Amino acid sequence: MAYSKLSRNSDQRKALLRDLVTDIIIHERITTTESKAFELQKLADSMVTLAKKGTLASRRQAAETVRPELVKEGQTALQKLFAELGPRYESRQGGYTRIIKTVPRRGDGAPMAIIEFV
Repeated sequence: MAYSKLSRNSDQRKALLRDLVTDIIIHERITTTESKAFELQKLADSMVTLAKKGTLASRRQAAETVRPELVKEGQTALQKLFAELGPRYESRQGGYTRIIKTVPRRGDGAPMAIIEFV
């Protein structure tokens, strides 16, 4: 799969995408740059696909990517992914996220976008 380097080396890029995918699972809508949003969309859609399977193997695969952050008392981001997001998209065949382009960032004019679950 071709991907953007996002002006980072591989470990920084992996850490950035892990943080972003964990944030979108927790908040279900985040604002970031367009290039990060397009890379995040691929990863977030694959995480929902794993959650739809619901097997132990898919849970372990997702656990390699999603950080163990608390969503609310007694529920982590991984648990929310498998308990709420997986069943929500059970009948959908892909395209779990949407990207909405917004105004450029004020400081440097970087193109911004909102990415959210549909």
